[in-house]
Amino acid sequence: RLMMKIAQRAQRIEPFYVMEVAKAAAERAALVAHTDAPMIFLNIGEPDFTAPPLVQEAAARAVHDGVTQYTPALGIPELRERISAWYSTRFGVNVPARRIVITAGASAALQLACLTLIEAGDEVLMPDPSYPCNRHFVSAAEGRAVLVPTTAAERFQLSAEQVRANWTAHTRGVLLASPSNPTGTSIHPDELRAIHNEVSQRGGTTLIDEIYLGLSYDAQFGQSALGIDDQIISINSFSKYFNMTGWRLGWLVVPDALVPVMERLAQNLFICASTVAQHAALACFEAESIAEYERRRAEFKARRDYFVPALNALGLSVPVMPDGAFYAWADCTAAAEKLGVQGSWDFAFEVMRQANLAITPGRDFGHADTSRFVRFSTARSLPELQAAIGRLQKLLG
Repeated sequence: RLMMKIAQRAQRIEPFYVMEVAKAAAERAALVAHTDAPMIFLNIGEPDFTAPPLVQEAAARAVHDGVTQYTPALGIPELRERISAWYSTRFGVNVPARRIVITAGASAALQLACLTLIEAGDEVLMPDPSYPCNRHFVSAAEGRAVLVPTTAAERFQLSAEQVRANWTAHTRGVLLASPSNPTGTSIHPDELRAIHNEVSQRGGTTLIDEIYLGLSYDAQFGQSALGIDDQIISINSFSKYFNMTGWRLGWLVVPDALVPVMERLAQNLFICASTVAQHAALACFEAESIAEYERRRAEFKARRDYFVPALNALGLSVPVMPDGAFYAWADCTAAAEKLGVQGSWDFAFEVMRQANLAITPGRDFGHADTSRFVRFSTARSLPELQAAIGRLQKLLG
């Protein structure tokens, strides 16, 4: 029997190594479930909160009333209008509803953007470290993600100077994330403006992943890039700030000229985003829901404010205080030496084995010193984070 031929684009997609860690953690969790130290999971970037009551009620109402059939490919008009109003009230930015494209999660938004803009052989500049799936969307569109090494001094983000230095005849644009996964750091608005200026002068495109924008803790960073220029493409999601991870609902904001192109692609690739999720998401913008989201944002900030200093005190140095999201990007070099191992991969498995604590090694996030770093998720409850620090203190002395 002949072997089935696998397409090159599929073979270019690297494994998602964090899932190997997750599988090992799940096996370990089953072993220690009934001990006095059950597994603590700080490896997954998912809020421990779920959709608030009004959102759940809206979903149930949509199902009960039979509001479950296809919607327009760009999304229901009411939801696009409410997102537009949210940009205005929250960020002081005018984003017309006609430029908002509702998608099946931020993943579908990234896929639509990459398929619309990237030709075979095009290069897209991205910071190293960065979220692995973002570069894989570029690769799936036959492009090439060019990872530019960044440092703590640059907040682990690209600079305008780096864009200038790395731009070639093949460069199509940049794909940024602010706040970023895995570092929780944002790009300063002045630097972002300078980056976009460099990109625009070269006829390129600025794409920015803003899915953690609602979870910003510092006013100087908590601003949407859409306030800079209506040619910037922003990717967003209901998963993080709005606590709707499994509902698979996101959106894009694009220039007017791209809306019909996105619509045509969405019609063919997805038909539409989940109808029930769209009707549920209308309730995200009710005053009661926003108040609850803001209470939760304050709780995420309190977790960060406890956890990051505690890591630093243990020698797990977080070189840049995260200003958003729910991650801590920590240098584990000294801690790994204490345990007699080298590198974040072995350190993560040693911590799992000895402390029943799951964390994410830096391997997935790029190549620039990522073997020295681990990512902690602070999306768990404060008692869980305190228990995790207690175990690390015991382990590291």
